[in-house]
This record gives sequence, structure tokens and C-alpha cells, in this order.
Amino acid sequence: MAVTGFRRSVVALTVVIATAVVAILVVVSHVLLSRVTDADAHDLARTRAEAVAANVTSEGGRVVLTENGSEALDEVAWVYADGRLIDGNVPASVVGRVEELAGSARSQTATVDDSLLYARQVPVDGHHVMVIVRVDLTPYETSEQRSLTLSLILGGLTILLAGGVAHLVVRRALRVVHEMARLADDWGHHEPGRRFNLGVPRDEFGELGQTLDRLLERVDNALADERRLTDEIAHELRTPLTVLRGEAQLAQLSGEPVVPEVVLSEVDRLDAAITTILRAARARTDDGTRCDLRSAARQAIGTRAVEVVFPAKVEAAVASDVAVSLLSPLLENGLRHAKSRVWITARHQGEVIVVDVLDDGPGFGPDEVDRVFEAGVTGGDGYGLGLPVARRIAASAGVEVRAIADGRGHVEVTLPAVRAIT
Repeated sequence: MAVTGFRRSVVALTVVIATAVVAILVVVSHVLLSRVTDADAHDLARTRAEAVAANVTSEGGRVVLTENGSEALDEVAWVYADGRLIDGNVPASVVGRVEELAGSARSQTATVDDSLLYARQVPVDGHHVMVIVRVDLTPYETSEQRSLTLSLILGGLTILLAGGVAHLVVRRALRVVHEMARLADDWGHHEPGRRFNLGVPRDEFGELGQTLDRLLERVDNALADERRLTDEIAHELRTPLTVLRGEAQLAQLSGEPVVPEVVLSEVDRLDAAITTILRAARARTDDGTRCDLRSAARQAIGTRAVEVVFPAKVEAAVASDVAVSLLSPLLENGLRHAKSRVWITARHQGEVIVVDVLDDGPGFGPDEVDRVFEAGVTGGDGYGLGLPVARRIAASAGVEVRAIADGRGHVEVTLPAVRAIT
């Protein structure tokens, strides 16, 4: 999920930046185009005014045009002499503004609706002559609007393209990370000794893979050291246990049954605890591993008085010795604190099997359900090492163990069920 969020953030940032750049370019291009079209309109107006002014002259004290303009020109150019229109036909929509410009004493421009008016003073001796021309701005405005629309469309396409390219590039770049995460997840269950081995780093992801390889190597070495230490401890403890068992048996044969029976019982209990710890250090779940939970429970119970309430067939995807090592300390804990009854049940729940180890003892308080799994934590007469060892075995085998505070001794174990072959 985090990777997806990162990809979305990169794409969103790319889209924001592309939008800002496109907006700036559209505004700048529109302003520049407006200035260019405005300059073209003014140039056209001046050109028309100069063309008309070139035909204005004075004959016999009167201002006349040496050549008559065309009818089309009469609609866009007018000549005023001493405040009187001498040529052209002024439309009613602009007549007021045209007469104002004709009475002015200098050249100037004005805008009326969609028209640009340009007044040019013509020097004629003894007369005040003004040439006024009109330029229709509609084509220029239409051109600007079309250009703006095209710019917005192209800008939108550019933003979409930038977002799409960013999405593809980031997705392609993060594909390596997805693959590494998938492989690491798979290796953690089946091949903890595997490495990415991406070779010489060519980019940041290659450096990440190399760093993770070194980290996995350190973790693997630490786990190997832990298993080796556990093996050594178990070996060192079993040697004196063997001696104690032998001495107790000799004492029993010599006619001293009371003390040897107690010694043998405690030796057996300690030997079981060592076996459990050793199995916890070596426990691993492999593909195809399965066991019959009913048989494993019977093996863990042994000769102890524990009721078994299991379905006819219940198989878990864990090794049989792991299941036995997991249930043994839980049953031992229940027998230690039960008043009169200990029982164990199992039920299917989706793709898992839930095993409940119960007793009619005082059980766990709400503030103890997590602490009881910590080594050295005791309550009442003490929970012993059974629960911490059980959680250690569960963690190594990918199994969940939790205590439940419901007024009785209750520990719940969640194991993966064997998947049906389709």
C-alpha cells in the first residue's frame, strides 16, 4: 500500500507541475498573441489612414480628394474638413465617436464595440483636416479565441500525457521493488538463505538490493548463531541429566524408591523442556508439511488426564513434532493451574484451525494476556516457562498463540489448515 501511495504522490506531483507550466505558457502565449494582433490592427489602421491622407489636397480654397475611394472604403474611411464630412459614409453605430475624433486636434485611436477607430490629422494650409479609418477587430478576436482554445486543449493533453508517462515510468521503476518484496516474502517461509544477487548496482534500486542482501546475510548469521547456541545449551544440559537419571535409577534399584521417583519425574520434565526449546530453535515450516492434530494432541498429552474434543479429521499445515512441542507446554500450564479439569478442542475457521487449550483454573486477567508470554513473568504460583516457550515455537512456525481472559484458563492457538488440492 505504501508503494502505491508513493506512486500516486509522484504522479500527482508531476500533474501539478505540468499544470502549472502549461498554465504559465498559455497565459504568456495569449498575452503575446493579443499584443501581436493589436499591433497588426493598429498597423492596418495607420496604413489605411496614410493611403487616404495621400489623396487629400486643397483646390480653390476647398479640401478635396484627388481620387474617390471605393464604396467599400467609404464604410471604413472618412475625411472631415473643418468639422464637416467631405467623403465617406459613417455608420450610425460609430457616428458620435467619429465626430469626436474629427474635432480633435491630434492623431489618436479609440475602440468602439468590435471596431478600432484611428484618427490622423492631415496638414492642409488653412484647414483642419482629419482622416478617420475603422478596422474590424472581429477576425483578430476570433483568432485569439481559437488560439486560446487550441492552447487549452493541447495543454490538457500535455498534462494527461505527463501524468501517464510519470505513471508508467514510476510503475516500471518500482517493479523491481515489488519483485524484491515478493521474493523476500517467499524466501522468509521457504528459502531463508536466498539472496537477490542483482550484481553490480546500476541504479538506486540495485544499491537497495545489495544493502538488503547484506542485511539478510547478517540476519541469517544471527539465526544460525542462535540455533547453534541452543544446540550447545541443550547438549550441555542433557549430559548432567543423563547422569542424574542413571544415579536415580541405581538408587531406585538399591531400595530407595521415594527420592528417585521424584528425581526421575523432575528429570523427565526438564528433559521435555529442553526438547521443546531445541525444537523451537529448529522449527521451520516447509511446503507440503502436514500433521494429524488429533494424533499430535494425544502424543502431547501422554498419560495425563486431558479431555480431547476434536473433529473426526483435522489436519494442520505444520510438522507433527512442532505441533507436539507447541501443545505440550500449554497443556503443562493448564494442568498446573486447573482445579479439576483440562480439555482441548479444535475447530475449522476458514483457512485456519483454531485449537483451544482450556482449564477450570483462575485463568488470566485482562492485564496479563500479553505479559504471560514474557519469560520470567509469573502470576499466582507462577506460569513457568511454558507460555514463553510456546510463543517462541509458534513464532518460528508461523503460528499464532494468544491468551484469552474469559474467567478460566484459556489459550488459543491458530494454525494454518492444509489446503485442499483442486
